[in-house]
Amino acid sequence: MTNIKLDDLVKYKFLSKVKFSPNGEYACFVVHDSNLENNNYQSYLWLYKIKDKKYYQLTTFGKESDFIWSFDSNQIIFSSLRDKDDEKKQEEGENFTQFYTINIHGGEAKKAFSIPKNVDEIALIDEESYIFSSSMNVNQKELYHLDEESKKKELKQRKEDKDYEILDEIPYWGNGLGYTNKIRTGLYLYNVNTKRIQQLSDKYMNVEYFELNKDKDKVIFIAEEFKDKMRFINKIYLYDINSSKLEEIPAHDDFSYNYVGFFNKNELICNGSDMKAYGLNENGKFYLIDINTNKADCITPDFDYSLWNSVNSDCRFGNSVELKVINEELYFIVTKRDSSYLNKLDRNGNITTLTKLNGSIDNYDVYNDKILFIGLRGLKLQELYELNGDDEKPITNFNGWVQSEKTVASIEKLVVETDEGVLIDGWVMKPVDFKVDKKYPAILDIHGGPKTAYGEVFVHEMQYWANSGYFVFFCNPRGSDGRGNEFADIRGKYGTIDYDDLSKFTDAVLEKYPQIDKDRVGVTGGSYGGFMTNWIIGHTDRFKAAASQRSISNWISFFNTSDIGYLFGYDQCLDEPWNNYEKLWQHSPLKYANNVKTPTLFIHSEEDYRCWLAEGMQMYTAVKYHGVDTRMCIFRGENHELSRSGKPKHRIKRLQEITDWFDEYLK
Repeated sequence: MTNIKLDDLVKYKFLSKVKFSPNGEYACFVVHDSNLENNNYQSYLWLYKIKDKKYYQLTTFGKESDFIWSFDSNQIIFSSLRDKDDEKKQEEGENFTQFYTINIHGGEAKKAFSIPKNVDEIALIDEESYIFSSSMNVNQKELYHLDEESKKKELKQRKEDKDYEILDEIPYWGNGLGYTNKIRTGLYLYNVNTKRIQQLSDKYMNVEYFELNKDKDKVIFIAEEFKDKMRFINKIYLYDINSSKLEEIPAHDDFSYNYVGFFNKNELICNGSDMKAYGLNENGKFYLIDINTNKADCITPDFDYSLWNSVNSDCRFGNSVELKVINEELYFIVTKRDSSYLNKLDRNGNITTLTKLNGSIDNYDVYNDKILFIGLRGLKLQELYELNGDDEKPITNFNGWVQSEKTVASIEKLVVETDEGVLIDGWVMKPVDFKVDKKYPAILDIHGGPKTAYGEVFVHEMQYWANSGYFVFFCNPRGSDGRGNEFADIRGKYGTIDYDDLSKFTDAVLEKYPQIDKDRVGVTGGSYGGFMTNWIIGHTDRFKAAASQRSISNWISFFNTSDIGYLFGYDQCLDEPWNNYEKLWQHSPLKYANNVKTPTLFIHSEEDYRCWLAEGMQMYTAVKYHGVDTRMCIFRGENHELSRSGKPKHRIKRLQEITDWFDEYLK
């Protein structure tokens, strides 16, 4: 057995998007590899033969991150860029997506059709028709409407326009998206034979999600329509493909919908909230909507969980689908305390939890009584599993080598009462060379969000530190997900009760583990964890080194620069700069930067528009100004997702920078 190394990260396999074939005999899923030489990721389609219990690689392009099945279950349709001519067109600004088909029984992938837009999501209506979503600047001309001469002029104009940006709305940029002013995601129909594209959504609608009904003649979607200021309010729309009729489903006023789908021919099922009690992050409830009357009935009045997997890990890649209706039952993932689980809901509001083991459900699909899921189980990396009753059987073994060849540090749970009746879930990882009579340095790792959660799953950075001689400890303070709205609600309280929870948890860890050298403890975290790192170093010097990542330091500047600032800042601080400047400043770590004595490393990405670069720069400058050892590492071409999906070399460099910083001050 050998220690987990820094660059083992690029040897892991990441899985996503498992989908049964329409006949239930096969399943396709995506496997992602890190390519260190090209500093990118390669994605391939793999096929699982359910009857034979065998799986094998299906495609070889390396750019197949999404797919759909043909109706006959013999073909898989996927998008990819294979030809240099295709890549050249995109480089010149001509938007299009090339689709291929591959027969699962043998043969090479073949070009099928090309849609002259950048396709985000696509679904099959019939043998020649598709529905898809795509983003476009509403002020630009659609190229597919133009003749060749007009197309050349439009492309030339777009090239010239790249030298400047016009902003006349908010938000005007988005993390991982760049400038988004007047860019909307629309919904379209495409006919393969006629090559006709028809836009279904209105010009200024931003479509968030769409779903076809069982008969493929209606589509339901969630969208927000705006021209100057986007709100966190959206609406449900129904489009009848046969009649070309678009109508709003006015089931609620001033509502934020998380999901909507066809429950049956006459009913929709949705999840959402009016956000009046707990703000933007309020957990939604489930409603059945009568399509004929638009009347909504809440069927889960006591439901108090978010509809996603909040369990933190840096060992995932690729998107996942988390809600789907199958045979008039809704399947969905929720996070409860430190784990995520697969559940199903019937029309009476009865919820059945299908997975029982702790860990993380990252993706799944259901066919009749068959369930497949991708998950993190028992400190193992992602694999594909089959669920039979309560029994989970692993199908793949892409990452088994980690358990058999590497020293994986175990996790010990520690529950701490930080306030009367408030129990905080936390964990401690001992160094893999742990000896009871030896002293060790330690790192407190704080999760982002704040409405996410830590659990007992494999996290590479923590495993690497434990394999490098560190204690690692972490917890879910108030503000975390998995324990309902009230526990997660720290609006107007940032740096107060959450700071108390982290401080008292640290006290408990140091008391229980005397092998930790109290003079060699560091702290780090990203996003909200970066905010808390900034806050901590301004309020105590108990930590001897800190690494603040993609942080917020000033709620006032964040309000006016982040892609979610004017929404999230007001919601979380319960005020705005012009009305209560002191309230926002009081909760800003920058206010307390003159108290900092802790050597601090700042990590930020140049294209992080969530916690904009200036947030890190302000704190870095203030700490440096007051004579404290500090350093800042800025990654070009990266955004807020650096630690989770950044380029492989950058992810390694980030972790190396943090580890070197801690090694310098703690070892």
